[in-house]
Amino acid sequence: MATELDLREHPEDEHRRTLFDTLSEIETGDTVEVVANRDLDLHLVRYQIERDREIEWTYADPDAEPRELTVTKRDPLEADLGTIDVRDLKPQRRHEALLAIFDELGADEGFVLHNDHDPKPLYHELRSMHGDVVDWEYRSRGDDGWRVEVVKTGESDADDEGVVTRYDVRDIPKEERHPTIHHRYGMIPEGGTMELIAPHEPRPLRGEFRERYGNAFSWEVVESEPGRCRVQITKEAGGDADGSGDTNEAEADDEAVEILEELDVRDLPPAQRHERIFAAYDDLTEGTGFVLVNDHDPKPLYHQFEAETGPEFRWEYRQKEPGEFRVLIGKTRVAGSEPSSGKEAAGDASNAPF
Repeated sequence: MATELDLREHPEDEHRRTLFDTLSEIETGDTVEVVANRDLDLHLVRYQIERDREIEWTYADPDAEPRELTVTKRDPLEADLGTIDVRDLKPQRRHEALLAIFDELGADEGFVLHNDHDPKPLYHELRSMHGDVVDWEYRSRGDDGWRVEVVKTGESDADDEGVVTRYDVRDIPKEERHPTIHHRYGMIPEGGTMELIAPHEPRPLRGEFRERYGNAFSWEVVESEPGRCRVQITKEAGGDADGSGDTNEAEADDEAVEILEELDVRDLPPAQRHERIFAAYDDLTEGTGFVLVNDHDPKPLYHQFEAETGPEFRWEYRQKEPGEFRVLIGKTRVAGSEPSSGKEAAGDASNAPF
């Protein structure tokens, strides 16, 4: 019989203690059905670290509010690290949870991250935010997901300075820089700021931002010296100014695609959505497409496609309403190109930016 715990009945500053006490009282293999008004991933990782006990948790619906989750108590860790499985969380929540968890780690504390693709961009983000105290070791890479051991090796002198995230692009391989930046930028909230550190002002990137986001961002160079330039990019509120915007009728006629199906992913776990969408794109031939139906704006997916596909990629919003976004995704015929199935263009979803 499961124990029930409704944290909505407790002050927020008592959530961790109440959750810890409840888990300590149950036996190995028993479960606690928890209801809360906020995510509990940080508390659950801390429980594994502080009590040296493995636990597993799953959300009934990762996007529903209040949060309802089942927490199962497992065996003692015995010098191993606790695990957080983020495969069912939306990308933005993954970053928020993992950054908060790493922030609270003490020296030589860590966790095992279980993700549905290589989370290497998170490594670059953590290194940029915290410096060389990030130890990152892959444990497995396969069909059952990617497992990475993440340890903070010392005290961090991170200073967020009011930014949501920071990337030191000098430490990121050149071919990974722009896809990583665009993908992460798509996740930050309106009014949020991303900071980049580069050897010089990245003017080509600024041009890409103008092309994709129009005037819906601000760009400020806050530090410039030989070998180091610090740029803060703030997402401005309002507007739909990016290259993924609606296509006008003339363009639609010129780049018409035959719609083969409607792909509704709203009932799929987040971890399975990108795989299904990329598989559908992979099967397209030039001049064909499908309509994606999602429960939120899939703009980060647009940036991923932009980074990994060629000029044949077509993206056109058809509907934007709370709980229902419809987007035409297709392949246009490119002058001088040979018809293709798209397997070369679509890329491997397992290599998607985090």
